[in-house]
Amino acid sequence: MTGKIRLLLILFALSTAVFAQAQSEQATSGQGGDFWISLNGDAAMYGSEGFAFGGGIALGYGSGASIGLKAMWYFSSDNINTLEINFIVRFYIQADKEFLLTQGSRAYSGPFIQFMGGPTFYGYMESASIPSEIGMISAGFSFGWRFLFIDRWFVEPSVRAGYPYIVAAGIAAGVRF
Repeated sequence: MTGKIRLLLILFALSTAVFAQAQSEQATSGQGGDFWISLNGDAAMYGSEGFAFGGGIALGYGSGASIGLKAMWYFSSDNINTLEINFIVRFYIQADKEFLLTQGSRAYSGPFIQFMGGPTFYGYMESASIPSEIGMISAGFSFGWRFLFIDRWFVEPSVRAGYPYIVAAGIAAGVRF
């Protein structure tokens, strides 16, 4: 158990360092950042029993590449709840040459690839408690598309694969500042 706690502390320290580095780079280059927050709905396959359905919240910072945190709570038909807390790193893919020439790496919409990892906790519905008794490290990647509305509001459908879940699909709605 102490090994998992050490790993979580190391991941937290690294994410804090990356966040500070991203802020200092944008401050010295004169570019503003892009903070975003979204509410998520997801369906994830954690095994052969079927899908678990849930929701959560995600926070991120950055243009072109974002770092952030995503927390999701799932409920399955076999009375097991799952809490995922993932550190995320997102890269926007821009294939439009004119956009790249005018905006550079400041993309904040369109297709993206996201890598994520962090702790996952399992518990039974009858004895739901935080933190749950059983935990493991999860890791995966996702592909999605951010559709902007009025330059601030967005919708993001996405699919992902990883471990301990097999596949997942979801949609997020949020706002960027």
